[in-house]
Amino acid sequence: MILLANSLTSPAIGTIFWTVLIFLLFLFILSRFAWKPILSAVKARDEMIKGSLQSAEKAKQEMLKLQKDNEAVLRKAREEREVILKEAREVRDKLISEAKDKATEEAGKLIEKARAGIESEKRKALSEIHDQVANLSVDIASKLLGEHLKKTGEQEKLIDNYLKEIDFNKN
Repeated sequence: MILLANSLTSPAIGTIFWTVLIFLLFLFILSRFAWKPILSAVKARDEMIKGSLQSAEKAKQEMLKLQKDNEAVLRKAREEREVILKEAREVRDKLISEAKDKATEEAGKLIEKARAGIESEKRKALSEIHDQVANLSVDIASKLLGEHLKKTGEQEKLIDNYLKEIDFNKN
């Protein structure tokens, strides 16, 4: 064991020679056959990563642009909706106002027509009452006059009184 420990800490010249020779040979083979493909693969991978990063940045910019466009479209749609709602409210208010005005006008016409009918019926009723009162008055007066006329002395008095009343009523 001691020999092994000694040989590892102080290697022999032959071992060093062969180790260096194998290392240089391995280095030559790697540089001749594998170094270029490895470097080209690393370079290709580096460019692919750069391209992917650029594509991601482009996609991010496009996404931001689309998001801004989306927001603008939504804002415009909201504004258009508000305009349409405002116009609809105005039309509704106008229709309600017109309907109220028309109803008020129709109600006024109906009320005026009813008043005219009532006034006409009132005049007609008053005329009939006046005619009936006149007829009753004439009947009553003729009966009274007939009874009073039977009495001879009061007949002239009664005629004088009636003539006086008629003259006062006309003035």
